Amino acid sequence: MAVDSTPLAPPACENDAKALQFIEDMTRNCDSVQEKVLAEILSRNAQTEYLRDFKLGGATDRDSFKSKIPVVTYEDLHPYIQRIANGDRSPILSSHPISEFLTSSGTSAGERKLMPTIHEEWDRRQKLYSLLMPVMNLYVPDLDKGKGLYFLFVKAEAKTPSGLVARPVLTGYYKSDKFKNRPYDPYLVYTSPDEAILCADSFQSMYTQMLCGLLMREEVLRMGAVFASGLLRAIRFLQLNWKQLSEDIKTGVLNPKVTDPSVRKRLAEILKPNSDLADFIVKECEGQNWDRIITRIWPNTKYLDVIVTGAMAQYIPTLDYYSGGLPLACTMYASSECYFGLNLKPMCKPSEVSYTIMANMGYFEFLPHDPANPVQLSRDSPPKLVDLADLKVGKEYELVITTYAGLCRYRVGDILRVTGFHNSAPQFKFIRRKNVLLSIDADKTDEAELQKGIENASALLREFDTRVVEYTSYADTKIIPGHYVIYWELLVKDPANPPTHEVLNQCCLAIEEALNSVYRQGRVADNSIGPLEIRVVKNGTFEELMDYAISRGASINQYKVPRCVSFAPIMELLDSRVVSVHYSPAAPHWAPERRR
Repeated sequence: MAVDSTPLAPPACENDAKALQFIEDMTRNCDSVQEKVLAEILSRNAQTEYLRDFKLGGATDRDSFKSKIPVVTYEDLHPYIQRIANGDRSPILSSHPISEFLTSSGTSAGERKLMPTIHEEWDRRQKLYSLLMPVMNLYVPDLDKGKGLYFLFVKAEAKTPSGLVARPVLTGYYKSDKFKNRPYDPYLVYTSPDEAILCADSFQSMYTQMLCGLLMREEVLRMGAVFASGLLRAIRFLQLNWKQLSEDIKTGVLNPKVTDPSVRKRLAEILKPNSDLADFIVKECEGQNWDRIITRIWPNTKYLDVIVTGAMAQYIPTLDYYSGGLPLACTMYASSECYFGLNLKPMCKPSEVSYTIMANMGYFEFLPHDPANPVQLSRDSPPKLVDLADLKVGKEYELVITTYAGLCRYRVGDILRVTGFHNSAPQFKFIRRKNVLLSIDADKTDEAELQKGIENASALLREFDTRVVEYTSYADTKIIPGHYVIYWELLVKDPANPPTHEVLNQCCLAIEEALNSVYRQGRVADNSIGPLEIRVVKNGTFEELMDYAISRGASINQYKVPRCVSFAPIMELLDSRVVSVHYSPAAPHWAPERRR
């Protein structure tokens, strides 16, 4: 067993010492903490309808819990959640009132998942946030001597019929008193004013945050966004808007496109004429040389704080290009359902990132994961789940959580591999989201969704007596924003009447309309995903693809066309056979959900 029991020391200050000691306490006693957490959750929620339905009878021990409470997915919980959304105030999942819903990735029906939360959960999440900088201070000195340039945004929110707000978890956090009334901390000073972060218009918010980052460029010691894709989108924004930004700095007059009154009022206090800075920005940007642009404009930046694990790993080469190879720090592991833990070695290489789950955040169990022998869940024969302290190094597991807000034995869908231990707490490498095929930003598209989109688009080909013979896909992130690419091989039965270029463009849009609301919001409101592209390939291309796979050892009897590809030789083969290229001619429909 790879165990690291080296204390996290020496701390940078007294507050850091308390935070590091808390981490030591949680990781040295993780099993007893987990036992206490489960007992607390079951005790306080004993009279909820959900626990009564499974006749737990007020028991708070692990054995009773594991023998009576089933392992569930969102679809299992949806009827309970829908009742809460519709206004049922009885204690259904939680004894504490549900304060809001945090929206997670889309369901197969195209709706965002609604994750119930309670007011006190923000205290628990704030506690995890408070641990991040004390750990980072162990590796990077003097971060209190400057500021962080972070591109943070609120996203669209909706209300359920009961009046409860439904919004992404970070939007909930930025709009909470925990964020707006946070105490001053010299290690957590941002260049972006709260007014810019809380501005709902994505252009105005990005413009203002970039402008403030430029004005304070020499004070910036760290730069970040939630995902790597978000930081690259900010660099792309600079590429497109540097002329106007430099003009604002030169004249001290804010772009009239920024109309939000609170933002304009705040910027009036910050923006003053500075022709030298404006000339510097013009000089760095006008030649269109973006190599090391981050360190050229923000020369004191010590690292980039972004998630580059899982699907975000595809952005690492581009980040290295723009930053000249600055360290990429992945600090935290969290989801809408629950915040989990942190990276105790945040300056490690992206390929070596491991997260340590904090045992106080919820009750955690693990479903052994073997892709060759998937577990079939059944209420008649429940699977044997493994506790946090009993995991094995090198093994893969699917994360299952029980939260204070009322989720019980809920499958998150994350596949993790145990890489070692800090004290008695296991450390995990995030492998992937279960069943996710394509992802650009916060979107997660699975094979069933893509298949539905292909079927919808294929309907447009029928009048041309044409059908899709085969297809595959990949997430193209070479340009920002990235976009989905679908390779189609078509059978055109009447060569004299093939589908037109315009019809194939409409096929792109038909696929997008079938994808979930998270994808469509990224296309329409967030501008984090570009128009979907279809590349039509020559007939016989997918036979060549099979021949290539067999030449590399695949079984001809078991070969299936991969629905997503990323291997360079396969991409080269497909691209060499492209005969036409098509893009969505418009954005798909999207509006904040109105739940009835």
